[in-house]
Amino acid sequence: MFKKVLIADDLGSINQGVTSVLAALGINAVEQVQYCDDAVLKIKRAILDKAPFDLVITDLSFKTDYREQKLESGDALITFIKENYPELKVIVYSVEDRLQRVRFLIQTAKTNAYVCKGRRGLIEINQAIIKVFQNECFVSPQVSQALSQKSNLEIDDYDIALVNQLSHGLDQKGVSRYFITNNISPSSVSSIEKRLNKLRIQFKADNVTHLVAKMKDLGLI
Repeated sequence: MFKKVLIADDLGSINQGVTSVLAALGINAVEQVQYCDDAVLKIKRAILDKAPFDLVITDLSFKTDYREQKLESGDALITFIKENYPELKVIVYSVEDRLQRVRFLIQTAKTNAYVCKGRRGLIEINQAIIKVFQNECFVSPQVSQALSQKSNLEIDDYDIALVNQLSHGLDQKGVSRYFITNNISPSSVSSIEKRLNKLRIQFKADNVTHLVAKMKDLGLI
């Protein structure tokens, strides 16, 4: 079982609950932080002391306050960990249940498990810790569809990026400029219009606003 765990969450009550689960699993070397920057410092210090963490459990959302932070979200913390310490296991423990975000964190960011906070949250944290220790992936049942094939999700990352920008108030020309700036292709207005027409038919949406609303309801953006 894991020997040393770092919990990153700005709610002390959550940390206490997770700590109790770890204790029940025989893991007593547990440290807690409420800022992502502090998590980075802890990880680096532990390595220098030759007593590294072998698991990080992190939330995704951290409230901002008077302290200026370089890493303001769990997403940024995960990216830092996986780029610099790829062998360090990471479990997300969050209220976020949008399928696209879960899919990105598991498949692209290489997060080892995704647990949704809720009534069964601590039970699933226990299950996730065991699975991840066994080098298996764990995802809470309510977001397990995120690991389905793209054909089952019916859209790909390009579609998500397109509709997400529309939800931010951009029109098709604005999306085109955004795609060009961020090297996303195809970026022409005509290509974007064709893709939107396809999505409207696919999701049975009357217009772009209806499409955005439907995709938000499905947790895709």
